[in-house]
Amino acid sequence: MLVELHKKLKELIELAEYIRDIKGEEFLSIGNICNELTDFYHHFYDYSQEKIISFIQSYEEKLGKILIKAEETLTPYEIVKIVRHPQRFTLLDILENVYDSYMELGGEGELNIDPAVICAKAIITRRVGDEVYFHQVMVIGHEKGHGEEFRRGGSAAPWGNEKALRYMKMAETEGIPIHFYIFTPGAYPIEDYPGAAQQIARNLFYMSKLSVPTISFISEGGSGGAEAIGLTDLRLMAEKGYYSVISPEGAAAIEAKLKDERPPRELVEKMAKALKLTAKDNLQLGTIDRIIPEPPLGARRKDYEFFKRLKYEIIKATDEVVLQTRSLKMLRKYALSKQNFENFSYYVNWELSEDEKEILIENRYEKYRKMTQWAVLEPKSFFKCLAQRGTRLGQSIAYEVKYRVLKSGQKTFKRFFEELASESSLLLKPVSDPIKSVYNLIVGKKIRTKVRMPGEIEEETEVYVSPLALQDRTVTCPQAEKFGCPDLWVPDLYGEFCGVCPNCGYHFPLEYNWYLNNIFDKGSVKTFNDEIASGNPLNFEGYAEKLKAARKETGLNSALLSFEAKIGGISVVAVMLVADFRQGTVGVAEGEKFIRAVEFAKVSRRPFIALVHTTGGIRIHEGTMGVVQMPRCTMAVRDYVDSGGLYIVIYDNNSYAGPVASFLGSAPYQFALKSTRLGFAGPRVILETTGQPVPPDYHSVENALKRGHIQGIWDRRELRKKLFFALLTMGAPNLYYR
Repeated sequence: MLVELHKKLKELIELAEYIRDIKGEEFLSIGNICNELTDFYHHFYDYSQEKIISFIQSYEEKLGKILIKAEETLTPYEIVKIVRHPQRFTLLDILENVYDSYMELGGEGELNIDPAVICAKAIITRRVGDEVYFHQVMVIGHEKGHGEEFRRGGSAAPWGNEKALRYMKMAETEGIPIHFYIFTPGAYPIEDYPGAAQQIARNLFYMSKLSVPTISFISEGGSGGAEAIGLTDLRLMAEKGYYSVISPEGAAAIEAKLKDERPPRELVEKMAKALKLTAKDNLQLGTIDRIIPEPPLGARRKDYEFFKRLKYEIIKATDEVVLQTRSLKMLRKYALSKQNFENFSYYVNWELSEDEKEILIENRYEKYRKMTQWAVLEPKSFFKCLAQRGTRLGQSIAYEVKYRVLKSGQKTFKRFFEELASESSLLLKPVSDPIKSVYNLIVGKKIRTKVRMPGEIEEETEVYVSPLALQDRTVTCPQAEKFGCPDLWVPDLYGEFCGVCPNCGYHFPLEYNWYLNNIFDKGSVKTFNDEIASGNPLNFEGYAEKLKAARKETGLNSALLSFEAKIGGISVVAVMLVADFRQGTVGVAEGEKFIRAVEFAKVSRRPFIALVHTTGGIRIHEGTMGVVQMPRCTMAVRDYVDSGGLYIVIYDNNSYAGPVASFLGSAPYQFALKSTRLGFAGPRVILETTGQPVPPDYHSVENALKRGHIQGIWDRRELRKKLFFALLTMGAPNLYYR
């Protein structure tokens, strides 16, 4: 009896300390209660059994009331503290209590490919009446641990995300569902091979077309680190979890423009509220699908009722995804209504046929395509929407006829004639000549007055001159001390030198208009979707004024330009992230414009080019509305590339974070101009996360090339020629735009 009472008293102390850690010492005198409980615990054996029972009952009642009050007054930042608390459940706790058996893959504990990421083959069971059914699944997620430093708090290293991808492929081969568990403050921001940004991009690219059901559960979702395993068919979230573009402390430091100092507590709490990072917020924003209820102040390691509920929700979610591929809506609702928290009344086989796999992937694409569209700001009059739909439909039909009917028939006839001609002999020449005449009439004999060799490009007669070249002064090259560069006269530097030091090749920044006027054929640039504007979906304080100022200063409605153009006569669809508008950061407007541009390139069968004038990552003022542009845009890229499109990315200046770790980093062909800084996170973030400073050239393009992030380094003076040659030589010889 005393042993049980001693154990119960210890649990009361843990609960009191937990409430104190979340709500603070002053909350309903919880600090004093902790001291009273601890003092009684130390003198436990000095009291009679009756006194102990009375004391425990009294404090159970008292703590119960405090717990209810604490739940009622819970703030967003206190939810963040719940998620970070050592008593919070982890993935290993879930494996032990939700799944019936499991085997870790890739190592256990500290002896692991990456201890922050766990991959396990697991069995989960359901009971239907007297029958027990076994389901094989792959479990992949972050493990924060309970104080083990080697777990890095659940921050996955690049090779941890690579391990996750490896076992995703294994699950796909075996045809079993994947359950993802997200417990991460963010990815471990290092560029060591395979590189933080590049590996996240690879994961997203592959996950977009995984042919097995995928479910994710979010407890702590930190930006790109969460997205690395977060692109799934159904996204569940713990009631006391958080999902955010950045930590409240990070957002506070940026808003206050702090470098080394800690942001004030009041500002951190304000940012936690402004970021809309709670489960309730994310459900309203449409970035998750369902909330899993938790007990007051959140579930902890020994909350077995919560694990029981989680098991039911995970099985139900997998059922739902599977049934969406094979049932009529009415039958699907009926089947799901037969399931309840206590027991299952219906068995669903999780194996998918080939047709069902195609439907699964289509459903996934449609799900993410619709996500955040409600927040897109553009004129939406009835007649304008009708005209836009009519235009898109007309373009689609026209291109389908051109490429699927006319071009396809032309290619078939051409191939037939070439095979016939190559195999014909002199004896067949009298027969082949008439066929050739017919061929020339059908296909059209092309007569050229001038032959352009591959790699050659006609130069424009009129050259755009940067406004920077109008200053009569000299500047010193930043690498003058190292390479002995002479001072540069500004009109020459920003004129014929294209902003490049002729001695060492250092690239000075140039305005985005320089690229529009010097890379593409004169008069060929035609922008579209200009009316789509960046908005303030979270009603972030002060953000609307910042957007208004950016629009006034730049004349742009967002940080992304989408346009049609030609390079040496080759028609392309292109986008450009512009530094002038909020440092080229990406939000809802930029994501939507990017997707529409990719879809237009696919429909019109043209190459797609992304020029990155600069990107500072995902815009923090749009929270997870910005974060989900990573999977949304990557899915569009995957669809375009799989259909035979040629996608080329060119980085310039500073290119970091979310866009590089998703829709830019997933391009088959990536190049960077010399002097570009390229990576996942800046030196300061790396220092704060790892405790280790990085060398000055850590984010140089030379190192990016060595790590395999990019395929080449280009000189700005040759950018037009390089792109023209790439369009002629890259991609398959039978790409549909050729």
